[in-house]
Amino acid sequence: MTSREHGFTPLRRSAEHGFTLVELLVSLFIFSMLSAAGVALLSFSVRAQDAADAKLDSLSAVRRAGALLTGDLAQASTRLARDENGAVRPAFEGGTGQSSGPALALVRRGWDNFDGARRPSLQKVEYRLDGDRLERRAWRYLDGAPALAPVTLIGGVRQLRMRYRDDEGRWRDRWDATQIVDLPRAVEMVIDTGDGGRVRQLFLVGAAR
Repeated sequence: MTSREHGFTPLRRSAEHGFTLVELLVSLFIFSMLSAAGVALLSFSVRAQDAADAKLDSLSAVRRAGALLTGDLAQASTRLARDENGAVRPAFEGGTGQSSGPALALVRRGWDNFDGARRPSLQKVEYRLDGDRLERRAWRYLDGAPALAPVTLIGGVRQLRMRYRDDEGRWRDRWDATQIVDLPRAVEMVIDTGDGGRVRQLFLVGAAR
């Protein structure tokens, strides 16, 4: 009497016809685990890349703002200017960077005039923290003219702190000059953007004078 007569299929014949249900379920389970691990690894890689890109973008913005500040402060002039109300402003104004109002304002030399416009080579500029954005404002004319549209240099600023070095080598949190035409010797800017961390930069003032 054979196994076929009792309704059984020999083991070798079953293997020749494919996997059993248990083997198929085990294979699917292993495949699903490998797929889940692959998706998790890919998701982690994408998040890490996004975080790295955000940090690099933030650092790049800080460096660009630093390059602008370097040029403006190196060309600082003792020329006085008048605001829109006609009031005379000091040649250099420096705030703490942590309150409302300009972080710093000055008149700079060397404003290139590529289009040959009827304007001076001097330019009044101002840096101001508006919410979480560090902005640079400029004026086409020095006396009594309205400011041009502000340009955002850095976004997502958590904290900004400014300091100013005087002729005696002391650091001040605010520039309140004795003479209206006095300039600091150097400016320190510490900025925290979260993504880019805290960055400290030093700038010479009036290097061309």
